[in-house]
Amino acid sequence: MLISYKYRAYPDTITETRLIAALDTCRWLYNKLLEECNTARENGIAPTMRATQARIVTLKDENPALKEVYSKVLQMVNYTLWGNIRALSQTKKKGRKIGRLRFKSASRYRTLNYNQSGFKIDREHSTITFSKAGAIPFTMHRPYTGKVKGILITRSGDKWYVIIQAELEVSEPKREGRSIGIDVGLNSFAVDSDGAVIENPRFYERSLNRIRKLQQSIARKQRFSQNWKKATSRLEKVYDHTTNQKKDFLHKLSRQYVDSYATICVEDLNIKGLKEKGNSTGLHRSIHDASWGRFYFYLAYKAESAGTTLIKVDPRNTSQMCSNCGNIVKKSLSERVHECPYCGFVANRDYNAAVNIHRLRMEQPFEPVEMRSISQPGKSSISRAVETIPLHHVSVMQVLSMKQEATPFRAW
Repeated sequence: MLISYKYRAYPDTITETRLIAALDTCRWLYNKLLEECNTARENGIAPTMRATQARIVTLKDENPALKEVYSKVLQMVNYTLWGNIRALSQTKKKGRKIGRLRFKSASRYRTLNYNQSGFKIDREHSTITFSKAGAIPFTMHRPYTGKVKGILITRSGDKWYVIIQAELEVSEPKREGRSIGIDVGLNSFAVDSDGAVIENPRFYERSLNRIRKLQQSIARKQRFSQNWKKATSRLEKVYDHTTNQKKDFLHKLSRQYVDSYATICVEDLNIKGLKEKGNSTGLHRSIHDASWGRFYFYLAYKAESAGTTLIKVDPRNTSQMCSNCGNIVKKSLSERVHECPYCGFVANRDYNAAVNIHRLRMEQPFEPVEMRSISQPGKSSISRAVETIPLHHVSVMQVLSMKQEATPFRAW
């Protein structure tokens, strides 16, 4: 398993000049190879990855700046180009209407990829020496483990980062213990089958007014002027802050679930399809802000390294099915309460879905396993665990039964 460790880097003025020059050279190479691929297709010739790889050698005579960049970094530019071409081709095969691959502007090319060689890490002094770039100090706020397979140097605004990619041997046996089902949503970020509700922090929505004002400020300035660059830098910092808040929240929440349960069941959602479904810009923005896909990704790699089993289930009818008797109770998206006319069970819609997600994958029958009302006081282990996180934006509460006509239960 490949794990990435991101650290803040502090190159000096000379090294930073070399890095900026290398980025500009790699961007030129990317655009040149893309241009030649497009020209070849127009002339009825199918370009190949091997041909563009060999083309790099001859391009060094046309552009001597290529000789100032480590050869492996230039090879990875070609790999990146063909990775983008394949991704675009796969998207077109799925029926989406997409144009050609875009050329990279200076603001869109920010990463140098040292794959397998061309670097030397000095742990004692927290520096990395890169071929044809120089030594770069970095802050190792946590140690990395595993065999280093590559290092990325990336720029975000006026900040530099190094990303160490290390390969770990996953040999930890599967854990045994409790299982849980998690239903993600927009009103609440997540509700689990133990009754814990995780409040949706809505980081992007809270920053939206600030972002709009900065975008308006940028639009009023002359493009590429000094004031335009300053305004653009301020906007990038707001975006970075929002992204860091979101990552911090998702990392801590996923860690608590992985540490608390041996089996985690989630829905196998088509998140990309949900973002494109319908014409509601606000709904699409909220789904993007929630970052369910990133949450699932964090759960997946943390679970793999911890020996926890992550299972994805078919989301069909998980919200419509009654978790007490199994009958289908049709509900619109606006109905937030599940009321079963067959057995009288009434509960929060998301909690009902979470229990179904857990039950379907664990193949548990629709019969009482533990006679316990969800309106009883007490907190699940994840409720207690999340409350130990010093996060002002994480809210955990207990889902209450709204009506007690039938005795609700939960299956562990």
